[in-house]
Amino acid sequence: MNVSAEPLIYALIFIGVLVLVEGIYLTVFGRSISLNNRVNRRLEMLEQGARREEVMETLRKEMQQHMKARGVPLYSILADKAQKGAIAFSPAQLLMLMGVVSGLAFVGLSIGTQTGFAARVLIAAMMGFGGIYMWISHKAKKRMALIEEQLPDAIELMVRSLRVGHPFSSTLQIVAKEVADPLATELGIISDETAYGRDMGEALKDLAERLDMQDMRFLAVAVTIQQQSGGNLAEILAGLAAVIRSRFRLFRRVKAITAEAQWSGKFLSAFPLIALISINVMDPHYYDEVMTHPMFVPACLAVAGFLVANMLVMRILVNIKV
Repeated sequence: MNVSAEPLIYALIFIGVLVLVEGIYLTVFGRSISLNNRVNRRLEMLEQGARREEVMETLRKEMQQHMKARGVPLYSILADKAQKGAIAFSPAQLLMLMGVVSGLAFVGLSIGTQTGFAARVLIAAMMGFGGIYMWISHKAKKRMALIEEQLPDAIELMVRSLRVGHPFSSTLQIVAKEVADPLATELGIISDETAYGRDMGEALKDLAERLDMQDMRFLAVAVTIQQQSGGNLAEILAGLAAVIRSRFRLFRRVKAITAEAQWSGKFLSAFPLIALISINVMDPHYYDEVMTHPMFVPACLAVAGFLVANMLVMRILVNIKV
């Protein structure tokens, strides 16, 4: 049995693309950009001698640049996730990086496989775009999960600061210094913006919309209502922290209960593709006899359509909303 090594080469090249993108990102922006770093990036920039307004403008530019580039046809697919992931690469740099890794993938495919030129170009372009998309999606998902986990602790710290007599603006500064990134830098920017005259409720609302995060919207609404109507903000935020913790526990419980169904859905969606790849690896000529049949192409299109429909249906079945 002649087993082809090309699928393994494709997988290794794609993994190499992901590792290369992460390595370039950390090399260009330093270790402080990593979410694994416990150092508050905003405070680190201030300690390096940068002025407060310079740090604020730099971080705001990073956070807003991706949404401004949503009109670019190819980049519009990446913009939302790049925004949530606070990717420091500019849109032009990401597109350039996409071209670079696609070129390197093409070189790797040319050296390691016997695929035709047109196929190598197409696969390399798919690897470049797919690799960047998966990398950005991973960054965005990880960052949003960290913010959601940090938010209840940050609100409880706000409550303690308010109860000892600090105004809310000073409370935000304290929280921005005490908690870790990524939430610390986000709240630090709001603190800087309000120090230069921006409305606190408006800044929090903008943050909630940029992150598309329901719990942050609750915080923005609570602060805005307290500004307009008065009341005990510490008590309001204490109740909000309790609600967020309860929702977080409920999400975790639902995730644990539905984990088996979700993995079953993923397996059933991926199994036909895995079986197809395995058959071609074990016997590259398995379909040679039927390729000349006039119904081969229509049958392949029909199977592809059923596979896509299966993936969509399984995703709907296992995507349980709370």
